[in-house]
Amino acid sequence: QVYLVESGGGLVQAGGSLRLSCVASGNIFSINTMGWYRQAPGKQRELVANISDDNMTNYTDSVKGRFTISRDNTKIKVYLQMNSLKPEDTAVYYCNAGGTYYVGSYYLADFRRWGQGTQVTVSS
Repeated sequence: QVYLVESGGGLVQAGGSLRLSCVASGNIFSINTMGWYRQAPGKQRELVANISDDNMTNYTDSVKGRFTISRDNTKIKVYLQMNSLKPEDTAVYYCNAGGTYYVGSYYLADFRRWGQGTQVTVSS
């Protein structure tokens, strides 16, 4: 099994900063793309940013220049540095990762997992 655990959400005033962290654990062989999604009340879940295993990044237009996604050298942790936060950034943020994991001693299987979500609230 593979698990994702997020941390770092909270309440912040507009213009402030937060840093989200997500760590993957389990019988992981490799992780390809890791990313952050968010879901605001009454809205669909949307991609915020993702990063490939060779550190290629992609951002949704509304966060470009304000958010930065990164991965550590172990490739099992992903971070989202959020600066200049706006009230419209308020949402539950979810970590997502895809890759392969060990099934028993000899087999590999694909996985895609979601974290449990962390609330980010930006007050005006």
